[in-house]
Amino acid sequence: MPITPAELPDDVATLRAMVAAQAEELAVARAGILEQRYEIETLKARLARALRVAFGRSSEKLRDQVEQLELRLAEIDELLAETTPAEGPDVPTAASSDVPRPARRPLPAALTRDVVEHAAPCHEASGACLACGGVLRRLDEAVTEVLDYVPGSFRVIRHVRPKLSCRSCETITQAPAPSLPIRRGRAGAGLLAHVLVAKYCDHLPLHRQAEIYAREDIDLPRSTLADMVGQTARLMRPLVDALARHVMAGVRVHADDTVVPVLEPGLGRTRTARLWTYVRDDRPFAGADPPAALYRYSPDRKGEHPREHLRTFRGILQADGYAGFAGLYGDGHVVEAACMAHGRRKFWDVHEATKSPLAREALDRIAALYRIEDTIRGRPPDQRLAVREEHSKPLMTALHDWLEATAARISGRSDLAKAIRYALSRWEAMTLMLRDGRACIDNSAAERAMRPIAIGRRNWTFAGSDAGGERAAAIYSLIETAKLNGRDPEDYLHRVIERIADHPVNRVAELLPWKLPDIRPRLDQRLAA
Repeated sequence: MPITPAELPDDVATLRAMVAAQAEELAVARAGILEQRYEIETLKARLARALRVAFGRSSEKLRDQVEQLELRLAEIDELLAETTPAEGPDVPTAASSDVPRPARRPLPAALTRDVVEHAAPCHEASGACLACGGVLRRLDEAVTEVLDYVPGSFRVIRHVRPKLSCRSCETITQAPAPSLPIRRGRAGAGLLAHVLVAKYCDHLPLHRQAEIYAREDIDLPRSTLADMVGQTARLMRPLVDALARHVMAGVRVHADDTVVPVLEPGLGRTRTARLWTYVRDDRPFAGADPPAALYRYSPDRKGEHPREHLRTFRGILQADGYAGFAGLYGDGHVVEAACMAHGRRKFWDVHEATKSPLAREALDRIAALYRIEDTIRGRPPDQRLAVREEHSKPLMTALHDWLEATAARISGRSDLAKAIRYALSRWEAMTLMLRDGRACIDNSAAERAMRPIAIGRRNWTFAGSDAGGERAAAIYSLIETAKLNGRDPEDYLHRVIERIADHPVNRVAELLPWKLPDIRPRLDQRLAA
């Protein structure tokens, strides 16, 4: 407990001893704070590295590690906030100045300002100076802005249409009813966009949204929200078709799929369906066309589904070794590009399980190829090809020779041998990058596009029907494409929904994310600005 001045001893020697003891305690406390801050910075560095691997070049078992790092980092930040004194006019600034602190950004000018005026001390009756009784005049003011939160607000738009009658001819005239997104519905474009983004981007099931709205005295039961989602999805089908044409017109498409549990009506159990993604992203080879992600649903994983999805595609298909894609490569219209990350993953699993030095060597050889790819990302195909010819080709040749030599001297039944056979069996497709500068070293673009599905699946657990899976694929396509183009998905859907009902269907491509003007940037880009 703090010592009051009255409790201080008069003896100088005792005072010196007390000061020395407090100085020692303060030094220990500061050392502890610095140690905690050092741990924070270490965790941030580890987290950054893990995120680069997880979201740049996919690596196994890192997703849980990243989540654990984030939790630990949050715990330490909370502990520091609780134990470190707040800075202010009477509290000295923390001694450690070498710890980086985030810059304080101005609060957005568009936010509504509620003004609370704190009156200066004065005589209540006369408003005169407390010191001398003189007249007070305004000199200046000090302003402190504090960011507070008020739950998201709803508003009612009253469309008033006067009905007029002519006194001479008794003709009645009235403006036509406004065009609304949902026929005979009472939902505006902003509400519909909010519901869709909450469900498919923020992964909030409709029943949870209904509970949230009910706390604000808004009666939107789950059935009503489901009706909104279904009608809006139907309204936007032509736009999704236009998006599909854009994706399939690309010279390279990344493909992947993931499981989606679907409820079996009347049986109380689920079956396994699939959600496919096809990503067009020309940015790695300096392509000018905007990126886009198309999702498709199928009730099973039969090869006929991707063949139907890709029947109009002509170009490079970057995908894993799924046999269903094999039927696309026979006629020469589609060129196979394999994924080095899938081959690497098998060596990673062996190394994690056995700490095999041979598996470690394979990982190191593959890492050298990725380092070269880092230097040519975003450069034109001819430049990428020239660098690969000079630097990557010798490494790939050496890797191939090493794989064959290693396979000859280990057990053919080992997991390492299986990993080697996988890589060698796909070598022709894996080395397309050495012959075509538009090809990528892996299929990370498609795997990144699948992550929102995996996250959402933890919350919504399963799709209610095949039709629900198709709706999800359509809305995911628009949301993820908006994000790929740096657009805020809710603002984008708001703009689309308020226009699409009256927009000519033969010009629906004008509503794709990169064509609509003045859409708010994504949150992460606004924060980085």
